[in-house]
Amino acid sequence: MKEGTAVYAGTFDPPTNGHVWMIEQGIEIFNPLPLIVAVGVNPEKHCLFSLEERVEMLHQITKSFPTVRVESFPYMLLIHYAQRVGARFILRGIRNFKDYEYENDMRNMNRREDPTIETVFLMPPQEIREVSSGMVKGFMGPERGDEVVEKYVPPFVFKKLKEAYDAKQK
Repeated sequence: MKEGTAVYAGTFDPPTNGHVWMIEQGIEIFNPLPLIVAVGVNPEKHCLFSLEERVEMLHQITKSFPTVRVESFPYMLLIHYAQRVGARFILRGIRNFKDYEYENDMRNMNRREDPTIETVFLMPPQEIREVSSGMVKGFMGPERGDEVVEKYVPPFVFKKLKEAYDAKQK
């Protein structure tokens, strides 16, 4: 395996079981390389949780994984962050054809910026493939689909979601 590290990046608002699956797969694929879970800021997305809260949730998720570290990279292109940390790989998840089109375009743009950094795509298993952070937040909306959301996020993330939405109700 090549020297360097691997980066799995996203906004993670909130982290889902799909994100956990990606992290676990990244650990297996890139071992012994370190895997950086990088929390970004997307100005096009309105986040429920602050950058610090998302980083903390991911610290909780990854605390038992010795080769994983969690960092943030606000207001920076992923490829530039990957270069800064000496990454050889960028790990991305593909849930559907729409994701594939977007991620493939990003891979091609990143490759033009730095052909030494390879993008690796993974497809989550069917039972978590459709789950997104946006969908989870939508289920926590006015009608509160707690029993649905609870299946798709780690328990402490579910608790944080309930607290955030309960605070919004007040």
